[in-house]
Amino acid sequence: MSLEEALDLANERRLDLVNIAPNANPPVCKILDYGKYRYDLQKREKEARKKQKITQVKEIRLSIFIEDHDINVKANTASKFLKDGDKVKVSLRFRGREKDYASKGLDVMRRFSELISEGGSIEKKPEFEGRSLIMIIAPKIEK
Repeated sequence: MSLEEALDLANERRLDLVNIAPNANPPVCKILDYGKYRYDLQKREKEARKKQKITQVKEIRLSIFIEDHDINVKANTASKFLKDGDKVKVSLRFRGREKDYASKGLDVMRRFSELISEGGSIEKKPEFEGRSLIMIIAPKIEK
């Protein structure tokens, strides 16, 4: 159909002639209400954004001289975060001369990772970033 015929047909129906595939040979056009078409596109995009899961990174702070009960409470909190689908950043800050006890800090991190091994897996192993020991744990993917 020629362009003039298509435009006349669209004007008769009081609709718009929309170019759907401009790179095709010949170009493909549709006769439709352009406002409704744009509205439907926006609605579909909004639905797609709603269904996306945005992963957040939650932080848990530990110390070298943490007691067993305290580490259990923090592990339970971390496992709740992991169940919700969020990542957990575990940081252990060294103050003053505590940096000399880096091995003790690694032991605390190992104990913590053992406590939450059911709900998460270590994404980034413990390593120093300045005065802190950082570890990132991601939720386990269920198949």
